[in-house]
Amino acid sequence: MAEKIAEPPRITVVWPGRAYPRGATWDGEGVNFALFSEHAEKVELCIFDESGRRERQRVTLPERTDQVWHGYLPEARPGMVYGYRVHGPYRPEDGHRFNPHKLLVDPYAREIVGALRWSDALYGYTVGHKREDLAFDRRDSAAYMPKCRVVDQAFTWGDDRRPVVAWHETIVYELNVRSFTMQNSRVPQALRGTYAGLASAPVVDYLRRLGVTTIELMPVHAFVDERHLAERGLRNAWGYNSLGFFAPEMRYSASGSSKEFKTMVKTLHSAGFEVIVDVVYNHSCEGNHLGPTLSFRGTDNANYYRLVEDSRRHYMDFTGCGNTLNLEHPRVLQMVMDSLRYWVEEMHLDGFRFDLAPALAREGSEVERMGGFFSVIRQDPVLNRVKLIAEPWDIGAGGYQVGNFPLGWAEWNDQYRDGMRAYWKGDGGVIGEFARRLTGSSDLYGREGRRPHASVNFLAAHDGFTLHDVVSYNDKHNEANGEDNRDGHNHNLSWNHGCEGPSEDPAINALRERQKRNLLATLFLSQGVPMLLAGDERGHTQQGNNNAYCQDNETFWLDWAMTPERESLLAFVRRLIALRHAHPIFRRRDFFQGRPLHGAEVKDIQWLKPDGTEMTDQEWDHEHARSLGVYLSGAALDEIDRTGNKVQDDDFLILFNAHHDDLSFTLPPFDGATWHALIDTAAEQNRPDLRRTYAPGEAFTLKGRSLALLIRPAAHR
Repeated sequence: MAEKIAEPPRITVVWPGRAYPRGATWDGEGVNFALFSEHAEKVELCIFDESGRRERQRVTLPERTDQVWHGYLPEARPGMVYGYRVHGPYRPEDGHRFNPHKLLVDPYAREIVGALRWSDALYGYTVGHKREDLAFDRRDSAAYMPKCRVVDQAFTWGDDRRPVVAWHETIVYELNVRSFTMQNSRVPQALRGTYAGLASAPVVDYLRRLGVTTIELMPVHAFVDERHLAERGLRNAWGYNSLGFFAPEMRYSASGSSKEFKTMVKTLHSAGFEVIVDVVYNHSCEGNHLGPTLSFRGTDNANYYRLVEDSRRHYMDFTGCGNTLNLEHPRVLQMVMDSLRYWVEEMHLDGFRFDLAPALAREGSEVERMGGFFSVIRQDPVLNRVKLIAEPWDIGAGGYQVGNFPLGWAEWNDQYRDGMRAYWKGDGGVIGEFARRLTGSSDLYGREGRRPHASVNFLAAHDGFTLHDVVSYNDKHNEANGEDNRDGHNHNLSWNHGCEGPSEDPAINALRERQKRNLLATLFLSQGVPMLLAGDERGHTQQGNNNAYCQDNETFWLDWAMTPERESLLAFVRRLIALRHAHPIFRRRDFFQGRPLHGAEVKDIQWLKPDGTEMTDQEWDHEHARSLGVYLSGAALDEIDRTGNKVQDDDFLILFNAHHDDLSFTLPPFDGATWHALIDTAAEQNRPDLRRTYAPGEAFTLKGRSLALLIRPAAHR
């Protein structure tokens, strides 16, 4: 007969404790609990058995200081499983939705255990009642709720150091923890789809050989699967449905411990990689006024969320997800700042990408670029030293804020994505836009002291087509999402090259591969910070699904099987990244001036027509123009290195031809040495004959829909 495991003794002593820090804090002797709620009338701490299935005891938090309820349990230890029940008025019309029958997740929980199981009992109102959310529900939700766990923050970081990659040297690689390794046969089966899998030796070796510097993880804050997905047998694959802002998502943990995340970060740091995380502070998983009561809603709905001023039963929704967190309230803003600092100081992150960032900066209904959110971050001694990247739009009025974020912020630049896709698709009248994006988008970022690295350039991201699908589909194919293909973007600027989806036509497939090379070469030769979507370097496809948020399956999981085409593309991307690392001219710290600098004989940049002469202002507007060249002078690179020495580089010539016909491009007749071809996307295996040289004024045959890169070594100028 198996020996019965003894339960921990009941809590018999409760001391007043402290109002700060929030959450459950183990200090080596006991655990302090603190929860902000201005409008609550009583707060009960509910203690569960280790499995979280049975509630063992309730303890009323005895003290309230500055609207924070708190208590100290000297008998409590790490591993204790708990939740809250918060008593107060249930008056949705006044913004209050307290219901002590609903167990709540601590907003500051460091670890969340168990999965949410959807049930009508999770709602503070009686689902289906004719009065909707005005009808109070008395069913206990604890059996269906995940629980919180007290953690011991101790971890052996040793000599862990952040790589601190300079912005202009950064190459971002966006990936999803689960999808990246689920099908990688070199990762042990038990570790696939986890933090440990991402930190495994084969994965680290792959990332190191690829050459990226900064790993951007899609959301890892604890999140839940939406009810409508669960009822269709689907799961949230992306993670933009946050339940807690301090706890790592445990479906990504092979060990069931949040310390696995720390081990992953330490391992990636040791390999030289920065780790940044996509964070979702703009909304929570509780949805609109008809959503469940899981955490913030039952803790203090009127303060945690932005409510419609003249209809406080309803939520202001700048996110498209039913609610918007109220960062105008100092305690909610404090929670976000505490969370950010926690992930930097305790988890050793190197930065953040902020989902729907304008929603965080709204005061009233306006986006305030010098408002409280930005001001608090800018002065924070921890956060103003890490990388901050904005998704610079939300769905509210005035929500498109590309180019408008303050100093210290970089931004996802969707104008770069659209400009490059349009050009290589063959659209007319776009070469001016193409040139602006290629050179760092100075029209967006060249003011108030911002620099090219403010532009995070990308061709594809998790939201939208993969790069392979950009060149393989004209239309989205999201039927598997169960929304009648209504979801996802309709404006993709994609082109299938004559066949929708997979093709057996060798000519179509060859052109698609060339177009991928064109786009990727453009990305890594552009000024700004390049961001590569994981899998694009090996031709990953989602079969035309441009909104795979609920496809936690082979559609979204990265396919690690190799083909000759994938091997060739991967080798090409590695060469491009190595080229960017080797040549500072492709990662300038300042914008081009377009004029001679400090006595240099040539301009730092010149735009050339196919006849080798410089473009005039009028020629930028020609509808028929599809081809151009750009000359980059390494001698006119007006920069110094970290030790104050002048930086110089080789001269480069990039030739672009988005037309279907071949083109004879006359190389500029500058005095100096001959040119060597480094890249020709139309050449077999993408490796031009490096012994072939071209004299100034000689013609270079630029194939239809291709890009060529030529170099003139500085030593031979």
